[in-house]
Amino acid sequence: MAHIGQTLDNPVSGETITFVSTAAETDGELLAFDLELTPDGKVPGLHVHPEQTECFRVVEGTMTFKLGRKTIVAQAGDIVTVPPGAAHKFANGGETVARARVEVRPALQMAELLETAVRLAEEGRTLPSGMPRPLALAQFTRRFRREVRGAFPPAWVQQATMAPLALIARKPLPAV
Repeated sequence: MAHIGQTLDNPVSGETITFVSTAAETDGELLAFDLELTPDGKVPGLHVHPEQTECFRVVEGTMTFKLGRKTIVAQAGDIVTVPPGAAHKFANGGETVARARVEVRPALQMAELLETAVRLAEEGRTLPSGMPRPLALAQFTRRFRREVRGAFPPAWVQQATMAPLALIARKPLPAV
């Protein structure tokens, strides 16, 4: 269970996350965390949050966002808001550490998603990109279907494709 002050270090993606507010403290309204990206740090892939708004306030360094068809280069002081359903990804856009305050509304199970992603990376159950390996990805997308999905194909195709894989996966997702 995520708690204020808890820090997660993803050894594959170069992301460090420190929880500032969690669903428990905000009655499910908000998850806020400080994000630090190493110079090669990035989110594993283009994705969509079906129900959540994600707001990035860059506090240090440079971040590059792909939001829909736009590329946004954000510097300290810039705010990038990703509405629900918008395909996006982000990376450190510079040669030094980038830091941002991230707010996700509503919180749903985003903290648990982040914890699970880090545990999968620690267990070696991700690809070099940081994306979970296929059987783990199938379980991950089923467990966190309200929080995240791939940008394509359509959600129903993803769920139909992943369901059989999730059923044959022998090793469960890590407990959080």
